[in-house]
Amino acid sequence: MVSKWGKVKLALGLNLCTYVPKRTLDENDDSGSSTVSESERHSGAALITPATADWDVAPATPRSQVLKLSKSLSRSSKKTCSICLASMKRGDGHAIFTAECSHSFHFQCIASNVKHGNQVCPVCRAEWKEIPLQFPSLDPPIGRARVNPVDWPQNNALMTVIRRLPTTRPTPNRHISPLFQAPEPAIFDDDESLGHQLNSTEKSASDKSSVDGCESCDNRKVKIETYPEVPAVSRSSASDNFTVLVQLKAPGSFSVQEPGKTQVNLSQVSQTPRAPVDLVTVLDISGSMAGTKLALLKRAMGFVIQNLGPNDRLAVIAFSSTARRLFPLRRMSETGRQQALQAVNSLVANGGTNIAEGLRKGAKIMEDRKEKNSVTSIILLSDGQDTYTVSNNSGSRQQQPNYKLLLPLSIHGGNSSGFKIPVHAFGFGADHDASSMHSISEISGGTFSFIETEGVIQDAFAQCIGGLLSVVVKELQVSIECLHPGVCLSSLKAGSYPNRLMSDGHMGTIDVGDLYADEERDFLVSINIPTESSGAETSLLKVKCVYVDPFTKEKVSIRSEDLRIKRPEKAGQESVLIEVDRQQNRVRVAEAMAQARAAAEKGDLVGATSILENSRKLLSESQSAKSHDRLCVALDAELKEMQERMASRNVYEASGRAYILSGLSSHSWQRATARGDSTGGSSLVQAYQTPSMAEMVTRSQATLLASPSAQRHVRPVWSFASQPKPR
Repeated sequence: MVSKWGKVKLALGLNLCTYVPKRTLDENDDSGSSTVSESERHSGAALITPATADWDVAPATPRSQVLKLSKSLSRSSKKTCSICLASMKRGDGHAIFTAECSHSFHFQCIASNVKHGNQVCPVCRAEWKEIPLQFPSLDPPIGRARVNPVDWPQNNALMTVIRRLPTTRPTPNRHISPLFQAPEPAIFDDDESLGHQLNSTEKSASDKSSVDGCESCDNRKVKIETYPEVPAVSRSSASDNFTVLVQLKAPGSFSVQEPGKTQVNLSQVSQTPRAPVDLVTVLDISGSMAGTKLALLKRAMGFVIQNLGPNDRLAVIAFSSTARRLFPLRRMSETGRQQALQAVNSLVANGGTNIAEGLRKGAKIMEDRKEKNSVTSIILLSDGQDTYTVSNNSGSRQQQPNYKLLLPLSIHGGNSSGFKIPVHAFGFGADHDASSMHSISEISGGTFSFIETEGVIQDAFAQCIGGLLSVVVKELQVSIECLHPGVCLSSLKAGSYPNRLMSDGHMGTIDVGDLYADEERDFLVSINIPTESSGAETSLLKVKCVYVDPFTKEKVSIRSEDLRIKRPEKAGQESVLIEVDRQQNRVRVAEAMAQARAAAEKGDLVGATSILENSRKLLSESQSAKSHDRLCVALDAELKEMQERMASRNVYEASGRAYILSGLSSHSWQRATARGDSTGGSSLVQAYQTPSMAEMVTRSQATLLASPSAQRHVRPVWSFASQPKPR
């Protein structure tokens, strides 16, 4: 027997999706059974959970009782949206749509997909005969009557119409690119105005900082420490390779600390004053991203969007064979977040991989914007290899492709020092081109992360934005000046940071750029020590830092105390200071990694593993390793992991190259990257992780654990930075 509801559908040729008040979902009719048949549910008669509790809905009538959802049906339905992977519980504020193929989604997610041209199920790829269409408003325009063909009460909230699609024969070789249908402007100068940048929380914090006096001001400045290799050298001795450690530490996560407080309260990190961000995400949606990868990417982007503040701005570029600005540079207000989430949920995977075009569009957004936030960055994610700009199919390992071609001039800055727009690149899965992604990040001044396990993508994004949302130092430049006329600089061990030595050897500079809250930078300086005829001390050098405070926009200049060493008549055999020894180990291990990678690229995996093994032996004999220094333990674990990933050519190609390159990126910039599955408790991923990064990763893991569909592939990430370093 056909129900009244079925007759209505047949008469109109459409299905109606309506808001059902919570009380009707929790109540059965007098007979205690549901009147919604299974056939009606599969035909697209989707029921939507209430978005708000205060809608004016008429009491249930016999006709509206047809739309009740039985508790048994609710229990049997899926609990997770297959697009955003978030929970679909009743009463959580999200409408739910169940398609004719029985798969369920948040209504907003699936309506956005349909809006952008996708008319197949994202889960099973079944072609739908009926699709959801969303009305722009639940209320009719003033002065116009609502269309009400079913003659229901006017205060029933009609949310959407399910339009029946005409039957069409499939077209061979049809290529659907729904993202690239609408025209985009020639100039991206439609960025949303920055508006008022200082909110009340930040203002109160800065006001408190200003009245607390000089001590608070000092806490907001970069701290400089210098350590000589040994504290004393005999007067008659000279050295041509004496090491000095220059250590910089950025201001903390919050400028005012309670008396006697020794640890950072991570729950307060997000309330700290910080510089607003202009962030452009350049996302690979090529055909290989279809399925789980794209779903996880959408979920990770949802996390990013939800954790940006109203002063931060986000733009989204999607690329496959071509690139498209999917979402313009907009502030992440409540409205901005909803629009950004809708845009990301509309992503559909197809086509090839044109990384260069994606980066060109991302850079164009940064170039054309009318206003600029003080922190600027691009996040690039790809799971494939660029097949449009550079080619890696020459067959010769001797000639490396020119990966600089992938970057527009505005990103790499040409031949000028420093970097204009850092690109933080994420290589997704085993098939991405780790060499190109690492080169892109290295040239631009960003980091390269290797996402081996798909489920880690959100944590990797979280760690990255945890840093970007905590920038406390801009355009930092370090200058090192010799004090004694007989002392000269011979080298600067500064990783990937641009550095220069003056021709006379009496001064050197390092361009550091931005620092996140609580970040440290350690640079090793090699100098010569002359003999001392009469003095009890020798003045070696002093360090000066110049940078921009992103809060006040003012230039800050600070100097270290003069570094001196004692010059006794006779000096005993003194061991190297552990602070210096630790950083010497870090530099030596990074150099060994680079050498091993070069050998592996030439096909000499045996030689590569031998280089790593020798590095482990030297590390174990060092003073800091013998004292069980955490950094040394992490370095050894990382070297061992790299050896295992060079077991064969197949293993190296699949994961070894990417793992080593992400490790080199982390060491060269002294900044946390994600690599492998990020599971090791002693992984160096945590050695550079700041409290702000750790807090954001903790948030990410909390949201994933709260999702019933999230199968975690990683253990919790613990930060070495939040633990005291052994001396």
